[in-house]
Amino acid sequence: MKLNLLKKHQKLILSLLFDALGYVSFFIPVFDFFWAPLSAYLMTRMYKGKKGKIAGVFVFIEEALPFVDVVPTFSIMWTYNYYLNEKPSK
Repeated sequence: MKLNLLKKHQKLILSLLFDALGYVSFFIPVFDFFWAPLSAYLMTRMYKGKKGKIAGVFVFIEEALPFVDVVPTFSIMWTYNYYLNEKPSK
């Protein structure tokens, strides 16, 4: 499945789901060891180019650090991509 080819509302739903998965580490702390690299990979697949790579690094760091998981990184990136950026990535 090519995440970058999803429609706008499909990416929003996935973003909300991925942000919710980030909260799992509050209940299962070792989940971050698996989720941090996977979330970075998913972010780079959802948003191509330089923006996706920068967001991938940011989400990796945010998920790897303890107690910083409250930041909804995927939703912020979706908002930036579709409402704050002049040229949304596909």
